[in-house]
Amino acid sequence: MLFADRTAAGRQLAGEVSRLGLAEPVVLGLPRGGVPVAAEVARVLGAPLDVIVVRKLGVPFQPEVAFGAIGEGGVRLINGATVRAARLGERDCARVEEAERAELQRRLARYRQGRERITLTGRTVVIVDDGIATGSTASVACEVAREHGAAQVVLAVPVAAPQALEHLRREANEVVCLSVPRHFSAVGQWYEDFSQVGDEEVAALLAEAARARPAAPAQASGRVPPQTGEVAVDAGGTALPGLLTVPEGAAGVVVFAHGSGSSRLSPRNRHVAEVLNRAGLATLLFDLLTPAEANDRAKVFGIPLLALRLTQATGWLRARLPLRVCYFGASTGAAAALMAAAEPRSDIAAIVSRGGRPDLAVSRLAAVRAPTLLIVGGADDQVLDLNRQAAARLRCEHQVGVVPGATHLFEEPGALDAVADAALEWFVRHLPHFGTIPHRSDEHRQT
Repeated sequence: MLFADRTAAGRQLAGEVSRLGLAEPVVLGLPRGGVPVAAEVARVLGAPLDVIVVRKLGVPFQPEVAFGAIGEGGVRLINGATVRAARLGERDCARVEEAERAELQRRLARYRQGRERITLTGRTVVIVDDGIATGSTASVACEVAREHGAAQVVLAVPVAAPQALEHLRREANEVVCLSVPRHFSAVGQWYEDFSQVGDEEVAALLAEAARARPAAPAQASGRVPPQTGEVAVDAGGTALPGLLTVPEGAAGVVVFAHGSGSSRLSPRNRHVAEVLNRAGLATLLFDLLTPAEANDRAKVFGIPLLALRLTQATGWLRARLPLRVCYFGASTGAAAALMAAAEPRSDIAAIVSRGGRPDLAVSRLAAVRAPTLLIVGGADDQVLDLNRQAAARLRCEHQVGVVPGATHLFEEPGALDAVADAALEWFVRHLPHFGTIPHRSDEHRQT
């Protein structure tokens, strides 16, 4: 496939990226040649446009060999094996990094002209270049985007060498490429017009995109507006019904992960959500599965799938609410919450499990970093034992909370209120700028 120029390639590429049905993506162009392509992708998607500038750190006596890379915001990726093999000392590495950091800052200042970079936390990021020969820069860009908190990374290019593309499919969540020619020597051979792109053109394209982009209401006002209503949660292209409630001045948001056979309509979880809402916490209750999937027992108990849906829903939510995220999981949903929170860049403020099955996430428990409260009924002997065993594997701050006399569904008088109070206390304790409430020591005991 031969492209007329980068703009034409961008229009064709945008058509393929739009088929992914991404929810409010951010498009990042790799300077310089990737920015004209990215500008067309962003225009068609109606997405904000920015650059992702990365600089490879080359071995001083062999610059083509990289021992690491840097990105803005202090992101630093070092390959220790290469450093040791090249016998580089700290001063050697520091001199290279200092020079590359200066060039990175120069380019950013020239491109953005005083504008702040677009926040990537919890967002789906589409990284665009005009083509890929080796894939080394694109690979680093994917890593840098994740270091900045991207929930998903999509790599989109008009043309790429087959070997490079195969490697990059392991680096990005999705790869979109229009042409993968077998005989690939250079990116420019696949363009009729492959004129050099200057810094001035990059800066102009970014400035034009910034002028066309309206400010987000929540960011413009500096606060999160209250809201309550049904929402369609985009979980990796799967639309899932949910109920989002944001009280005035919300201090954080709690995402509910329902147990087997349950849904956003669970009366027990809705009761807990109402208690949290009255205290000033936002909540999202949503169905982890579609109606068809809910009839498939393998999916109902498929913890990796449930955890993936929870992660995807969290990314969708973060694109709308600039609030810290907590998880509340019940039964199998608790295992999904723990597995999702074990991901390296999950950044979950706190987790509460109600009658949960954390043992179903046993292989990931040691990786959970969010403070975790496991609430179990005192009369739910088997599940209580499983929670205690799971707690022994946690390396984060954690407690097992026992509600005396309660069974698995907490149907006894006052049992569910005790769960809601304990959950609220835990979330309040671990959300910054929320304040404190008295500790209910009669309902908790630390393992």
